[in-house]
Amino acid sequence: MFSIGSAHHLMPVLALGTAASPPPEPIVLRKTVLEAIKLGYRHFDTSPRYQTEEPLGEALAEAVSLGLVQSRSELFVTSKLCCVDVHVGLVVPAIQQSLETLKLDYLDLYLIHWPVSSKPGKYKFPIEEDDFLPMDYEAVWSEMEECQRLGVAKCIGVSNFSCKKLQHILSAKIPPSVNQRKLRELCKSKGIVVTAYSVLGSRGAFWGTHKIMESDVLKEIAVAKGKTVAQMSMRWAYEQGVSMVVKSFKKERPEENLKIFDWSLTEEEKQRISTEISQSRIVDGEVYISENGSIKSVTEMWDGEI
Repeated sequence: MFSIGSAHHLMPVLALGTAASPPPEPIVLRKTVLEAIKLGYRHFDTSPRYQTEEPLGEALAEAVSLGLVQSRSELFVTSKLCCVDVHVGLVVPAIQQSLETLKLDYLDLYLIHWPVSSKPGKYKFPIEEDDFLPMDYEAVWSEMEECQRLGVAKCIGVSNFSCKKLQHILSAKIPPSVNQRKLRELCKSKGIVVTAYSVLGSRGAFWGTHKIMESDVLKEIAVAKGKTVAQMSMRWAYEQGVSMVVKSFKKERPEENLKIFDWSLTEEEKQRISTEISQSRIVDGEVYISENGSIKSVTEMWDGEI
């Protein structure tokens, strides 16, 4: 499996995601994870909101006990800080709860899931409009740094941050390692790895779209190269220098997803795919709060409006 990052913090390029709506049955997820490890997957992405930390942790422990990997150190596990816990005093307890659920001593990567806070103790999702609160970026990031200092997170990062929001924490003592959005130029200049989490459009989830997998452009190029549309999208993302989180609970898909590293796209193909993907919104319709308290769409947030 290819890896990216610094020499001291290598992250496998391809991660198996565990987010689904509705959440997968625990037995299905455990089986999928074990099969993925047999295929060579070593990076697994979860979150308390996905309701998959417990079965993922069970699968990883079983993989070690079966000898599929020699030790926990061969695995790279990412989880996230939910909006309800994006508050001073709640960050360290939140990661400790995730570790208890996963039955792990540390996370390889811990992310702030969204650049907003919501009312503590209200775990309903989607979050109701009245429950959104502005985020205290510097204070919350300081507690993320504490997670790394304590050794419960090897690396810390953010997810869904726009360029403007990312600027709030770039001068921190420990800058973010990962941002799960397409802010490639800014992140590259700051040594931040970018992860694509909806590279296939998240079909089947309420936040997803069919535009990627049903793209005539991707279908045409895929047929010409003898590949699938999913492989075309993933290879394009890989050639942009980003890592990916992809998920499927069908046995054949994780193996298919690994077959993107021994071929390449032409410059013309890359340009056509770039144009097509830039016209496709991966996520649509959710609402988040801006810094001044007014409500903005998630699309505006990602475009750097807030």
